[in-house]
Amino acid sequence: MPDNYFANYLPLLIHFLVAGALASAFVLLSRIIGYRKPTRAKMSPYECGMTPVGDARERFSVKFYLVAMLFILFDVEAVFLYPWAIILRQLKMFGFWEMLVYIAIVLVGFWYIWKKGALDWGIGVTSPQHAKFARAGGPAGRSQR
Repeated sequence: MPDNYFANYLPLLIHFLVAGALASAFVLLSRIIGYRKPTRAKMSPYECGMTPVGDARERFSVKFYLVAMLFILFDVEAVFLYPWAIILRQLKMFGFWEMLVYIAIVLVGFWYIWKKGALDWGIGVTSPQHAKFARAGGPAGRSQR
């Protein structure tokens, strides 16, 4: 290993140190010279115009997280279209057919999650036991407020 191997990373280290120093300086300066006049509206948990109601530690449906993960998944897959679009002329027909196969695979995945009901927000009854539980006032049968 050459002796100056770590010297190649010195500009990166300097960059991180300068970025950290600038970020710290901005936070410190805003704390020192910033104008602070706390009011009841400013100190409320949510400053969005609506009065907060209920507990903030409420449980959310798994559907929220599932839809978020699916959005990220399909968003990342859509990002792969941009580099392909840039070099499409160089790839000619091979690149075109290759991307059609890629899009077909993405659409099959989208069709699968659609048919599985991952994008449905309504309460779906899948079995007679679940239907009886829902009619009896179980978690699926309670009205949302």
